Amino acid sequence: MDTADEQILNTIKHDVNAGAKMLLNKYQAPIYWHVRRLVVTHDDANDAVQETFIRAFRSIGQFEQNGTLKAWLYRIATNEALRLLSKRSPAVISLDTEDLSAVQAEPEADPYINFDDTEAIVLQRAIRSLPAKQQITFTLRYYDGMSYKEIGQATNSSEATAKVNYHLAKNKIAQYLAQNI
Repeated sequence: MDTADEQILNTIKHDVNAGAKMLLNKYQAPIYWHVRRLVVTHDDANDAVQETFIRAFRSIGQFEQNGTLKAWLYRIATNEALRLLSKRSPAVISLDTEDLSAVQAEPEADPYINFDDTEAIVLQRAIRSLPAKQQITFTLRYYDGMSYKEIGQATNSSEATAKVNYHLAKNKIAQYLAQNI
C-alpha cells in the first residue's frame, strides 16, 4: 500500500471527516470514470459512485491491509456498477456474466459523450462487446493503470487470470477495431 493510502487510513482512525475528505479527493474522480465506463451514463455513474463511497465508509474498519486500498475501492465500485446494471435486466449480473452490452445504456443516450470522436465511440463499442470480466479487466488496466495484482484483488481473481483476461480483451478489441474502422 502506498504511503498516501496509509495516511488516509490513519487519518480516518483519528478524524473520520478529514480522512473521508482525503479519500474522496484521491479516489472520487478515478472511481467515477471506472464506473462510468461500465454503466455508460453520467447519472448512473454518479449513483453508483455515491453508493460506493457510502459502502466503503461503512466498512472501512473491515478493510484488510493485505491488499491495496485502491483495489478494495475498485472492487466495491465494480460491484455497485454491476448491481446497478442488474436492475435493468432480469438476469443476474456479476463478474461471471458473459455480456453486459444488453443492459448497458447506448452511448447515444448520454449527452456527455463527444460524438465527433468516432474512433473513441468505436473503441467504447468494442469494449462493451467483451464479456464482463474481460471488459472490467481491460478498463482497469488500460484506463486506470492498475497492476495485474491489483486487478486480481479488485475482481476477486488471481494475477494470472487478470493477465489472461487483459490479453484476451486486447486481442478482441484489436479485431473489432480492424473490422469497424
